[in-house]
Amino acid sequence: MVVRDSNGKPVRAASVVLHPVSKKGKQARGGFELKTDNDGKTEFEGVPYGTMRIQVLAQGFQTYGEDYVIDKPNMDITVKLKRPADQYSIYQDQNGTPKDPNAPAKDPNAPQK
Repeated sequence: MVVRDSNGKPVRAASVVLHPVSKKGKQARGGFELKTDNDGKTEFEGVPYGTMRIQVLAQGFQTYGEDYVIDKPNMDITVKLKRPADQYSIYQDQNGTPKDPNAPAKDPNAPQK
């Protein structure tokens, strides 16, 4: 199941990609691609036992990726997708206000006032 991290509502039409992972941690070629339904769910029968890398991609959300050990015939996995985080810039302070390019650089070793 794929849901929004902020409110737990389902994410429909998300791409869920399953890749087998070797014991050495390398992703194997091939894999399976599934789409979530209106309830944010997808299922696949015949997933092999062992480690699987699950990647989830959905428009407007951060890409998710995690390895899971498949060791039971039936497993429910819930993925919570987050919205993209703001990017930081050396040209803006943390409030988004542009910095003065002519201002002197701050000395990180200077004593605090």
